[in-house]
Amino acid sequence: MHFFALSLAVGLHLSFLPYCAPAALWSSPFPAPLSPKKLSLIRANAINISTHSWELGTLAETLTEFEWPRLGVFSPRSIPPPARLAHGQAADVLSIAETVVAENPPGALPAPLINGDGAIGDPASIGVSVLLRSWTLQDPGNTTFADAAAGQLDYLLNVAPRAPNGAISHRDSQAQLWADFVYMAPPFIAYYGALLEDGPSCQELLQTAYDQVRMYREVLYDPSVGLWRHIALGNGTDPTYWGTGNGWAAAGALRVLATIQRSSAARAMKSQQSDLVQWVGEILDGAWKFQQENGTLLNYLNQPDSFPDSSSTALLAASTFRWASITRNNTHIPAATRALRLIRINVDDQGLFSTPSLPGAHSPEGQSFVLLLEAAVAAWLPFNLGKNPLPL
Repeated sequence: MHFFALSLAVGLHLSFLPYCAPAALWSSPFPAPLSPKKLSLIRANAINISTHSWELGTLAETLTEFEWPRLGVFSPRSIPPPARLAHGQAADVLSIAETVVAENPPGALPAPLINGDGAIGDPASIGVSVLLRSWTLQDPGNTTFADAAAGQLDYLLNVAPRAPNGAISHRDSQAQLWADFVYMAPPFIAYYGALLEDGPSCQELLQTAYDQVRMYREVLYDPSVGLWRHIALGNGTDPTYWGTGNGWAAAGALRVLATIQRSSAARAMKSQQSDLVQWVGEILDGAWKFQQENGTLLNYLNQPDSFPDSSSTALLAASTFRWASITRNNTHIPAATRALRLIRINVDDQGLFSTPSLPGAHSPEGQSFVLLLEAAVAAWLPFNLGKNPLPL
């Protein structure tokens, strides 16, 4: 399966230019933007404190969407990516893949890309950056990254435990489903399939990614509340409606949707796209009805005594702007805009994002979520300049 042949090694280049809307927009109720300096500090903090598998995978996706959006699945004609990258393009994303694979070179396959601390889904979150590194290698004879990605895919599909309905377990010790999984593994499976283009496995893998979202929803979604439970099956379940878990599910399903839309199988998978749009929409419907007056969401969305959680607020707001860009449905944009204002206020002068953490600690994924939100807003704004759909 060494189909990733390719070109141009990329050097380290970390500059970026965040989207800035015309100044006239800021006279509307829309929140004033973060400064380029503060965005740069947020980015640096995210890079410096991301160490675990899911943190690195989230960081790689964040850098892609925020700095190199034309390489991300939300951009038109992003699949396949260019065979050649400009000098330094996506170097920070590719360096994550290079470091992970260098520290965990393919050996006996199938195998995860990195130690997942007991999680099956989390290592796969780095898989998209590994595929991108393979696609853009200068030496077509170097199959190191293709082998690593193939080993990760094989492990997910053929080794990992499964739930009774066929859902791949998020844990390696038992068949157990976590909402987190939807962001970690299905987008990788979908992107792997999309890069096969017209090959026989392309639609099959895209369907597998869709099916995993569907099967996770079958077990975790509670229609009586309109939200996903956090953990089901096995020992140590968590039936609460964790805000970040719902964010992981919505954001992951959106990435699968966008990957299908950009793939050669898009026309053949219209019903799957419609389902994914609906499933994300129902999470947004369920989450925003619990938004607090100041714009925040709670750690456990429907529990009034739960603490305000800016991380889940940022991720669900990012998902809302992405969903609105795809569907042209701005129903939840006022709520997401209130959240955006709160998030921007909660970034301090050191670029650290305030979310409940241990003293002296900050959430790596929380830092990334701020940039995912900024990237999602930048994608939404061009279609909505001057429309002022924000009666706050």
